[in-house]
Amino acid sequence: MKNKMIGFIGCGNMGKAMLGSLISSGEIRKENIIVSAKTEASKEVIEKEFAVKATNDNKEVAAKANIIFLAVKPHFFKEVISEIKDVVSKDSIIVSIAAGITIEQIEEYFGFVVKVIRTMPNTPALVGEGMSAICKNKHIDEEELKEVCSLFNYFGKYELLEEKDFHAFTALCGSSPAYVFMFIEAMADAAVKLEIPRVKAYKLAEQSILGSAKLALETGKHPGELKDSVCSPGGTTIEAVLELERKGFRTAVISAIEKCADKSKTM
Repeated sequence: MKNKMIGFIGCGNMGKAMLGSLISSGEIRKENIIVSAKTEASKEVIEKEFAVKATNDNKEVAAKANIIFLAVKPHFFKEVISEIKDVVSKDSIIVSIAAGITIEQIEEYFGFVVKVIRTMPNTPALVGEGMSAICKNKHIDEEELKEVCSLFNYFGKYELLEEKDFHAFTALCGSSPAYVFMFIEAMADAAVKLEIPRVKAYKLAEQSILGSAKLALETGKHPGELKDSVCSPGGTTIEAVLELERKGFRTAVISAIEKCADKSKTM
């Protein structure tokens, strides 16, 4: 990996998050990264912020990089691939981070045998705590998959999934930060109603959720067991849990995720 060139075509919020994580890891040399940006102004910002080679020429990235992250919006995919396909090496690995663009579509846009890895990171990758889904086409060997997966460790965690499961992943992980932010906001609103200052209310809610998730991850205990450990007989927590059940908390969450997955399938 040390001698591989990594390219980013497009560098919006997610691209910048991934680029920043690679650099801060200390494992990837800045000299081994090249980024294309749409405007001269954004090119200058990337060069100043990350001290990597930046260009306005997508072809330059495609020609030089061994691993090419396509980090443009889905509706630009066909146009960008048409632009770069004549200079992409047969050994280059194309890594897509676009929602809704399938491996079959990418292969069709190139029109020849190409190595493709489809991924889907979520926005916590911005702070190195993302959850990504990864799948590959038949032209990627195990060593190549391992190389790309090693990069995703710098963005958070990842799971290998079949492509058919990406709709469910979108609903569970891609969109779930929005659900969690709504939960934080609702918790903070309740705290404000109970006379805690809003700034402190947000901090208390956010840390509580972060700590709870970390406890679940690090202990490996079933969420139900962890929930039960907080619910003392006749105590305050069981009253809150029962009220959430009366209001259909679980049903609402399950229904929301199903709706999200259904929408993903139609896009």
